[in-house]
Amino acid sequence: MASTVVETKASQATPTTINLSVFPDGLKTSGQHPPVYSRVRPYSDFPKVHGGPTLWKAEDYRENPELWTHHFTDEEIEELGAVTDNFIEKDLPLTGISKANFPLPKLSSRLEALRKDLIDGKGFFLFKGVPVRKWDLRKCATAYMGLGTYLGYFTSQNGRGHVLGHVKDLGEDPTKTDRVRIYRTNARQYFHTDGSDIVGLLCIAKSLSGGESDIVSTHHLFNVLQERHPDVVETLVTPNWYFDRKGEVSDGQEPWIRGSIFYLENERAGDNPRVYARFDPMNVTSLSRFNSGPDAKIPPLSDKQKYAMEIFEKTCGELSLHMILDPGDIQFVSNSHVFHARTAYTDHPAGAVDENGLPARRRHLMRLWLSAPESEGGWKLPYHDTLEKKRGGIQVNDQPPVCPLDAE
Repeated sequence: MASTVVETKASQATPTTINLSVFPDGLKTSGQHPPVYSRVRPYSDFPKVHGGPTLWKAEDYRENPELWTHHFTDEEIEELGAVTDNFIEKDLPLTGISKANFPLPKLSSRLEALRKDLIDGKGFFLFKGVPVRKWDLRKCATAYMGLGTYLGYFTSQNGRGHVLGHVKDLGEDPTKTDRVRIYRTNARQYFHTDGSDIVGLLCIAKSLSGGESDIVSTHHLFNVLQERHPDVVETLVTPNWYFDRKGEVSDGQEPWIRGSIFYLENERAGDNPRVYARFDPMNVTSLSRFNSGPDAKIPPLSDKQKYAMEIFEKTCGELSLHMILDPGDIQFVSNSHVFHARTAYTDHPAGAVDENGLPARRRHLMRLWLSAPESEGGWKLPYHDTLEKKRGGIQVNDQPPVCPLDAE
């Protein structure tokens, strides 16, 4: 294999050289960026009502789990397990996994249909039946990432280059929002999107109580807000919000990003651009070190913005679909047009056993952030990296990708 690969980025006039010993798949996460401000459209350009296959209501699915759930068959698990074992036997780097070296002849057609539904359809799905009790963490991680390569390109999720993330309570203080990522605590997560096109969660072990999932259609939410609170929508589409990078910053970057919460797709969407969302309230309320005091560098939240966040969260809760992830479940959600949240949770006490009499494991979800770029049928985003394969994510300088098998 060559030691380098030349990659031409949409945001650059000249190619960049990628070191394959650092980035084994030849691709580097683009990272967090502000929008291209000339592509941020005013409220007057937004539709009054959003339609299309991305629009759904919780009541359409609440009593019909067969519409959004698939239990892996014995044949599918056999294929997945065999391909996983073969990949592990070759001792290839997990950061270099791809469709080319993880062939799934039976499952691939199902995954290709799922990718289309995640990008242009309802935007969520739940698989069940990964044998996480029988497989060790390496096999679980390899199988999971192999499945993910059929949906998108994995991107780094933090400044340490984790392309395989772990949602687990590490005892960090959730009130220290300026430096603590909430997925590393047991606190509630408000409705938000992650920094990628698609987020996946594989449940390795569930908590004693709580930690349950809620999702809501961005476009149903948008329609309800347009009907009840058009002033709130106007606030949400105005690019005067600041988002905290929480120290995960490359050289020369500002420690925050200015932008909107709702956008419209870029000019290549033609006359019917879809409403796109990017928002994590924990990255908005954590900026006091920059927006308060005599040396404030950015403005604090306005009363309009505080009100908009209150109405946003309340309305999301009202419209949401609730689901519980059991061990062996994989939830995939499109960040482009689905908001998701998590209830607070309590873990099993030390020495506890589960329903099978085995030692109870602490709640543990493996997480993937997957890019589905515009160049391969993804959403036409108002960002300079919209055509890049690994758009979005979090990339600090040349931090290489890593795949820890457990939280660290």
